[in-house]
Amino acid sequence: MQQAFVSSWAADSHLSVEILASLRDLNHRFLDLAGARAGGWSAAGRGGAADLGRQVAPLSPAQRAAAANCPYALFDLRFQDDGHWQSRLQNTGRWCVADEPALDSDTANFVRLALFYAWHVASTAGLAAQLLLGMNADTAAAFRRTTLDYLPALVATEAVNLTARWSYCGAYWSALVGAASRSDPAGLRRVQLYGLQLAAAARLP
Repeated sequence: MQQAFVSSWAADSHLSVEILASLRDLNHRFLDLAGARAGGWSAAGRGGAADLGRQVAPLSPAQRAAAANCPYALFDLRFQDDGHWQSRLQNTGRWCVADEPALDSDTANFVRLALFYAWHVASTAGLAAQLLLGMNADTAAAFRRTTLDYLPALVATEAVNLTARWSYCGAYWSALVGAASRSDPAGLRRVQLYGLQLAAAARLP
């Protein structure tokens, strides 16, 4: 069923099934991470206004998989912030072990995968980084200029920037989690399309 949905999004967006399937898996991992930290991702933290962790925690693995099947990232690492990434990708070698904050292994693993995915999409898939991750063109170009061996040094310092995408939009997250919890495919599709509208609106001047 999930593969059929990925194929449908791929046909609609002209992105490859492989890129969207990898994104679906990252989204699922992110929801698992949020659910495992239900008390820590409060309205004042990474869940933002959505209080994401507490909403996701009751979902079953199948319900989280359904919610994760979006043609865009449900997570964010300040990908829309050109200034931040221009600085980070130019100065990777200047960070030392002593500069790195304490980080749990699950979060570190997720951020590592997300950065490798961002690099891969920016390097190989044209506008996909902008469509899927909300990157601006300059950020995507900076990722393309970065070599793969630079990415691990970014994990610990960038993990503090991991948030739910559109964490300010509680209505989106409540609708997404609600549709997934009710096993409502039509409602879930509507919410996922609403996410596309949010992504488009974020790119307006």
